[in-house]
Amino acid sequence: MKHILFTLKGCLYSVLDDEEFIRDCLYNASKHCRSQLLALHSHRFQPQGVTAIAMLAESHISIHTWPEKGSAVCDIFTCGEYTRPEIGVEYLQNILGATDIICDEFIRKLD
Repeated sequence: MKHILFTLKGCLYSVLDDEEFIRDCLYNASKHCRSQLLALHSHRFQPQGVTAIAMLAESHISIHTWPEKGSAVCDIFTCGEYTRPEIGVEYLQNILGATDIICDEFIRKLD
């Protein structure tokens, strides 16, 4: 099981504050990870910011945005030898236009 925690910096305000866009990003990230999307839930805060989570058959993807800071805090957690969470990370970094990323990857074990 891989768990990647990452912060994207230098993203555009307009994309970070667009709930529909963020939902689409998580949908597409799940496909890039080779995961099966089970459910997608999101919330837009006032005056800005979006939180969204994609529940996957293989675990989850989450994002919390701070448009006023140009940042998004995310994680992708997947199980299964066939999943590729690192490709989902790369996709989100590119689609959100991040100029910088802080990233840590963990291998999670059950035993």
